This record gives sequence, structure tokens and C-alpha cells, in this order.
Amino acid sequence: MKPIQLCWLRNDLRLQDNHALYHASLEGQVVAVCTLSAETWLAHDDAPIKIDFWLRNLKALALRLQERHIPLRVINLDSWTEAPQRLMALASELEAKGIFFNDEYGVHEQQRDDLVMQCFTDNGLNCQRFTDQILFAPGSLLTQAGGMFKVYSQFRRQAYLQLHKHLPACLPAPAKQAETVIQSDPLPDSISGFNALSQEQRQLWPAGEQAAIERLTHFADDIMQGYDSTRDLPAVDGTSRLSAYLVAGVLSPRQCLHAAIGANRGEFDSGNPGAVSWINELLWREFYKHILVCYPHVSRHRAFRPDMEQVPWRNDTAALQAWQQGQTGIPIIDAAMRQLLATGWMHNRLRMLTAMFLTKNLLIDWREGERWFMRHLIDGDLAANNGGWQWSASTGTDAAPYFRIFNPVSQSRKFDPKGDFIRAWVPELAHYDARQIHEPPAADLFSAHSYPKPIVDLGSSRKRALDAFKSLGETA
Repeated sequence: MKPIQLCWLRNDLRLQDNHALYHASLEGQVVAVCTLSAETWLAHDDAPIKIDFWLRNLKALALRLQERHIPLRVINLDSWTEAPQRLMALASELEAKGIFFNDEYGVHEQQRDDLVMQCFTDNGLNCQRFTDQILFAPGSLLTQAGGMFKVYSQFRRQAYLQLHKHLPACLPAPAKQAETVIQSDPLPDSISGFNALSQEQRQLWPAGEQAAIERLTHFADDIMQGYDSTRDLPAVDGTSRLSAYLVAGVLSPRQCLHAAIGANRGEFDSGNPGAVSWINELLWREFYKHILVCYPHVSRHRAFRPDMEQVPWRNDTAALQAWQQGQTGIPIIDAAMRQLLATGWMHNRLRMLTAMFLTKNLLIDWREGERWFMRHLIDGDLAANNGGWQWSASTGTDAAPYFRIFNPVSQSRKFDPKGDFIRAWVPELAHYDARQIHEPPAADLFSAHSYPKPIVDLGSSRKRALDAFKSLGETA
């Protein structure tokens, strides 16, 4: 009988192109294992909709593993710090010869994985780790001086050079293995501490590898061609909507890259602008993962730029709550925030708008917004969410300069010209025409209307933000 090998599944819930699962299957009889830790997820502000989606995808994967006679064992943890001992205990119980897993990124995740590796090697067992959720290992794309890139365009240029030399292939699913007497553990229907979702919310995000591949195929065949022109229109189905599947690892970045290349006649940095633009987004995701590892202070609620730690943020609970609930009186901002609350997702252009409104017009600390997004996003990812918030707040790497402040009304008129997105999420404004809906007449807002008047004047708040950021240079 082949030796038993553990494959520790985390945010890589798929059979296809799963490095750890594939290589474990080459070395012996695979027993998959997952760890559940509600305390850790709560500490990391993971959203109920994200955990529910992860669990539904785990259940879908468990069925596919069963078809291949791969049992799935479940370990419940109070804290991530218990992982080394509990995994080692399972290995001893099953007489496993080693453990395989795909690397995760973030300070706690890296500490946990290092401790697991040390525990297994100290006990004479094999431990193999793989770069799987990104295309390049963190720290492998470096400047000529040997440091990590801080400017995205330079990082992308180096990524293009490496992809021209070697395009990473997609691995097949593991072969069906011999039947085993090892039984799978039952999976829970929900996780304690996380609110139950409605069926409507679940239907928005079908789980399983097949659902993810179908969405990828639809995007590549029907949307990608015009992605560069539709990606900024929130009322249009013009984006991939694959981010949740990438975060849970139901799809790999290599599968996405190959789908884009296939739709672009073999090219990734030239050809169809839509495909090139989407590949550019995949590389932005990659860039922020590398930043997270190479500059770990961003994992600790710190500004990437030390000089931005002294921004005089305002403590305005009422304004923060109005922003959170979509009651700011700025229609496009409120529509976006309500979309987030209802669906667990927000259009990327609107993520930038709402983030810049909070950090510039309201001058509220970006960390408040980062936390709120993580607590509600189905695709909440520490690296991407932190990177996006710090970009908008002008505190991050390669961020928008502090004097670049989007006007939400102008942006609304440009990217939702007919007001269709606003009408969908702010129905109390549905009676306004395309000219008025972006900025309802002030006289109406002082009447018995149910929509609030703006909580801030865009012009004066813009000046306040400029003055606040300028003062940093004067006091430095």
C-alpha cells in the first residue's frame, strides 16, 4: 500500500491546478484535511458571507474528493496556534509520512505555516510547500538593486519578462486512488459566530469548481473582449466577478491567465485591449500579495508610507455610520455601499470612489474603511483590500497622490450616465431623470423626502483634505 500523505486544504478549494493536492497524489495515498477556526476568522474580520461561501465550496470539493476516494478530515481549532500540534496528531493517528500545502500570505498565516513545517520536520516527516495562489513566489521579482518593487508599472514589466520566458502551466486533477478504510469527517452547515445568509445571497454566488469555471468561460467568451470599456460601468455586467472564487481558491490565477491568453490568441501583453486590461488586474492582485510579504508592517494596520502615519484623521462617528449604511446623501456613494451590504460585493470603480470619499471628503482613517469592507466582502482579501484602501488614501505603495481626489458626482455622471445603478440601489431617487439623479435638487431634500441631504460639502471637504495632507510636509 502506498504511504499516506496529508494534503492541508485552506484557500485552495479545487481539484484542478492545485499544486499541493497534485504533488501529494504523486507521493502516496492522499488524505485531505481542513482546519476550522472561527476565532481566527473573527479576529481577521472575515465576513459571514465569505465564510459561508468558503464552507459551501469546501462541501462541493468534498464530494469531488469522495469520487476519487480521497477522504476529508476536519480539525476544529480554537486558534491558529494549535495547528502544528493538531496536524501532527492526525499524522500520527494515520501513520502519514508527510504533509503538503500551498503557501498563504499574511503575518499570522506565515508564522503558522512555518511552525507546521518545523513540527513535521522535527518529527522526521516530510513537509512540502508550494507557490499556488499567485504566479510568482514573493521576493522572486526584484529590482536591479535586489529590492522589492514599490511601483506597480515596474513590477508588471518584470512580470511580463518572466512570463515571456516561462508561462506557468495548469496541473491536472489528481487521479482516482484506491479505496481506503479511512472515513471522512462530516462538515458543519454553518460556523458559530457568523450570521446565517439568506437564500437570495447564496444564489448570487453559486459554489463549486464547475460554477467557477462556467463563470470564467462566460467572461472569457462574452465579456473580456470589451472589458477595457465596460469595466468601469457599475450598471453593466462588464467585470469578471471572479474575485470571490480566486480568494477561496476555487480558481487559480494560472487558470485565469490561460483563459485570457486563449481569448487573446496567445498574447498577454498585447492584442485585445480587454484581455490585456484584465491580465493587468491579475498582476495588480499579484503585486499586493508581494507587498504584503515583503513589507509585513502593512499586515499590522500600518501605513505603507511612514510619513503618512501622522495624517490628522477626524473622529466622526455619525459620518462614519452614514457612510457604512449608505446614507451620505451622495447617491453614487450610497448606491455602492448598499450594494455591498446586500450582496457582499462592490464594483471595483465604486470601491475606489467610496474609499476616497471616506478618506478625503470625510477625512476618516482608512483603517475604518478597510475593516468595514473586510467584514462585508465575499472576496475580502487582506492584500488586495489593504492595497486598495491605502491607494485611495494616498498612504500606500504607488498610491494616488494626495491631491488626486475623485469628485463622486462627476464620476457618477461619467460611469453611470443614465443613473441606472443608482436607481437599482437607491430606489427613493428612482423618479429623478438622468440629469438630476446624480445630485438631487437641494430644495427636494429639505422637503418630506426620505433621502438625506449630503452630510458634507464636496468642495469645502476637498479643500480640508488638501490642507490636512499639505500640513504633513510643513511639519516634517
